[in-house]
Amino acid sequence: MDIVKEVLEQQQQNLQKYKPITVEKALEPTIDVGHMLVSDPNYYDEVQMKADREKYVLDLTRDNVQLLINSIWELPTERVDESIVAKLPAPKAPLPRARKLPVPKPLTKWEEFAKKKGIKKRTRDKKVFDPVLDKWVPTYGYQRFKAEKEKDWVLEVPQNDPYRDMFKEKRDLRIERVAKNEVARMKNIARAKKIATPRTGFVGPETASAKQLITASNIVKASTASVGVFQESLPNEKQARGIGVKELMPGEKRKKKASTIAGEKRRNLEIVNKVLNKKPKIDIDRAISIQKAEARAERDAEEAGDDGERKKKKGGKKAKAFSRKKPKGGQGKRNHSKRAIGRKRR
Repeated sequence: MDIVKEVLEQQQQNLQKYKPITVEKALEPTIDVGHMLVSDPNYYDEVQMKADREKYVLDLTRDNVQLLINSIWELPTERVDESIVAKLPAPKAPLPRARKLPVPKPLTKWEEFAKKKGIKKRTRDKKVFDPVLDKWVPTYGYQRFKAEKEKDWVLEVPQNDPYRDMFKEKRDLRIERVAKNEVARMKNIARAKKIATPRTGFVGPETASAKQLITASNIVKASTASVGVFQESLPNEKQARGIGVKELMPGEKRKKKASTIAGEKRRNLEIVNKVLNKKPKIDIDRAISIQKAEARAERDAEEAGDDGERKKKKGGKKAKAFSRKKPKGGQGKRNHSKRAIGRKRR
């Protein structure tokens, strides 16, 4: 009997470790299986929270997770690779995004043309057979460049120019082609972001359209001291037209931007504040110089007054200042026949 009692007690202890899968609450929690989210509106028990906070939070979390698992097991299940999988439904609760929705990538100029004409992109094989090298070579990539270098190990030179470097010309053509593709890529990015690109500054007629060349020639013609008045016109010359062409022409008056009431009010307030808050500039060095000059003038005037009183007391009357008459010198009358007596004045 003791053994049976011990087994029953052991079984009872084991049952106490595992709680039942049924959970009862005063208010039913909101379960969103699509997001695997459980929202519990019930208030927490303050007494149990103060008694043992960690145990209470752990038990509360266990009950809510059990409710979520029960809802998942209610869904239709299937077996995939010896595993039972449940297909989750669409989520109900809308969750805010940290960032905005991704915008579809804008089409390039060629992609728009291909879509308009119904041109479909053909998938190229990664490798093609080269009959010259007698082996399979990559269609693109750095290995393709190695194959081309191995294939074109010798190039024919024209007879009229035996010193012409054909390898250099081939390399320059490849560099120019890469640069042209890069310019086209940057133009696609600027067009997608609606950034205005300049209509002039192109290398030549190979890379510029007729409209761009006409605009560039008109701008160059007007970029003189006379604003193109005395420049000769080319035969069958056309005038550039389009939005913003006149603003590029030197000497042309640009349209004045329309001023708003708010902008005019702000400018007037700035002018008034600038006038009212204007403080006079104080030049300390100049003020000191003026003060020294005034003090020196007062001192000189006092000294002059003291000297006058001393002379008056000493001589009685003011002594006449010494004066000397200026020699007349004949008063302009000169006798050339009469010889001058005495030393000749020089």
